[in-house]
Amino acid sequence: MMAKASDLRRLALALDGTTEAPHFDRAAFKVARIYVTLAADGKTANFKFTPDEQGLKCTVAADAFAPVPNAFGKQGWTIATLSKLTLHELRAALEIAHAHARPTKAKRRSRTSC
Repeated sequence: MMAKASDLRRLALALDGTTEAPHFDRAAFKVARIYVTLAADGKTANFKFTPDEQGLKCTVAADAFAPVPNAFGKQGWTIATLSKLTLHELRAALEIAHAHARPTKAKRRSRTSC
């Protein structure tokens, strides 16, 4: 089964601490930081990977992933065509991006030590 916008929303919101909010013309999913945005038409999503993760995704699944064509793309932001992803591939991409967006332990401690 190929992924849809509703799958992205359901899987992202199931990840620990994720909230959804508008971000320009997109829906953004974040924990401490935004880790994925969903296009208004629901056909694509932009994931925050490291540049190395982006390179691997774009090599292994070039029909599904491509760097965002600007400075954000050089930072690892990657466009995914949802219809080209299986649910397993979507879940894996979300988990990778989510891991980068969680607060670090030092940040969590400083927030709770007041």
